[in-house]
Amino acid sequence: MSEDSEPAAEPAPSAVHASQRVRSVIGKLRRRIRAAAGTGDFTLTQASTVGRLLDSTGGLTTSDLAVAEGMRHQSMATTIAALAAEGLVERQRDPEDGRRLLIALTPEGRRRAEEGRRARGEWLAAELQRKCTEEERQTVIAAMAVLERLVQD
Repeated sequence: MSEDSEPAAEPAPSAVHASQRVRSVIGKLRRRIRAAAGTGDFTLTQASTVGRLLDSTGGLTTSDLAVAEGMRHQSMATTIAALAAEGLVERQRDPEDGRRLLIALTPEGRRRAEEGRRARGEWLAAELQRKCTEEERQTVIAAMAVLERLVQD
């Protein structure tokens, strides 16, 4: 929309309904996937933090993680401390800037993160196979492309 165009009208009823359904279904799906992976001993923030670290190369700072999770630095520091106490993350000096500390997964943290990710993927694939037809699975793939457009900048 250009800067000189009129403000957007109220969302269509279908947009409001779609929004409610997407949020409801995604919330339920996240809980089911999390339960299937056996990550019940992680809080949602811990699980998300471990996932981010698994996807990073070389680690991330506490500030990086806090921004990515949309939380205060102090809250992320508490999350990291709990993960460190379980031996899942460690602090390392940044090789490019020795003043910075990077948070990285330990070998055990990486193993648990990969195991959880694999279990979640296997559970979801099995449920899609068991409960959906091929046509429905193709519809899910198409719907994900639509939802992905919502999160692209």
